[in-house]
Amino acid sequence: MTTVHLSQPVADILRQGTAEAHERAEHSKGAQWLARGELEKEEYARFLMMLWHIYDAFERALEQHATHPVLAPTHNPGLFARSANIAADISYLLDVPEESWQSHPLHAALMALPPPALTQYVARIRELAASPDPSRLLAHAYVRYLGDLSGGQFIRRRIAKAYGLEDGAGVSFYEFRPLGGASAASGTTMGELKKIKEWYRDGMNAGVGDNTELKAAILDEARLAFDYNTALFDALNPPPTTSSSGSDVELDSPLHSPAGSTPPTPFAADVFSNASSITPLTVKEESKVVYEASEPPTADRFVSLSSVIALVAALSITHLVLVIGGFTGERGLAKLEAFQQWLGTLVGANAA
Repeated sequence: MTTVHLSQPVADILRQGTAEAHERAEHSKGAQWLARGELEKEEYARFLMMLWHIYDAFERALEQHATHPVLAPTHNPGLFARSANIAADISYLLDVPEESWQSHPLHAALMALPPPALTQYVARIRELAASPDPSRLLAHAYVRYLGDLSGGQFIRRRIAKAYGLEDGAGVSFYEFRPLGGASAASGTTMGELKKIKEWYRDGMNAGVGDNTELKAAILDEARLAFDYNTALFDALNPPPTTSSSGSDVELDSPLHSPAGSTPPTPFAADVFSNASSITPLTVKEESKVVYEASEPPTADRFVSLSSVIALVAALSITHLVLVIGGFTGERGLAKLEAFQQWLGTLVGANAA
């Protein structure tokens, strides 16, 4: 198990100390089916039903202890509360009124024989809510909310594509309004999501302070929360067909998006994924990472002047599109993907 120094702020402790638990959750079969959009529509609705019971339990608990000194700095139900959004998504997916989804046969079957992972998860949250010190609830909120703000945004796109969902219908669970309180319907940018995560980490650090015993307790609880979520993924029914690629989908998460970092754009990810001939060289004085070539350049690595001109022109057009149209929301993602394809074709043609 990873050794973590408790002298650090609790947000850093959780990022480092839950890495192994997160890896187990991320690479579970259920998580991969979800991330690849392979679950049948009704099974995804069943998964949302399980999540609704979990969020309903800990959001009620957070409201009950809203003034607790550890929990108060991050208590913002107008920004974070998910249970109502989940209920709306379930109703949309099953095409039933929002007030009656709990009487749907799918939910009745779930409640008749609930997976042990669900009952244990909810029971633990209720146990903490009834305890003299509910501070450990912070760990459950951290694991779920920051996960929704990070990897949840990737899953949102996959789910929308898999089930043909448009204009935010059926995926409101993953939508957050900006910190200022505006509606999430207009689309929250990656920069705004990053601000929310930074605000949450700052609130956690303020609430926990320098109490090392409390830091250790919250870390233990966060690891437990990840284990509960792994068990929840394991409770999913397998899809009729799965991807033949055999490769796992890497999800962003609370611990993969530390304060001050920005997730790479798809274009940047494509560029650096081909950099197999460079190796990292750490420069201690500046605490930065630079790169040096592991082999001398060859003639086929030189780029023609026309390719350079084409790339500069393409980047200029990119800037214009960003300023005028933006790349937020589902339509923005489609624009970005179309632009990447066009850019690859253009540069490839000029390099040939």
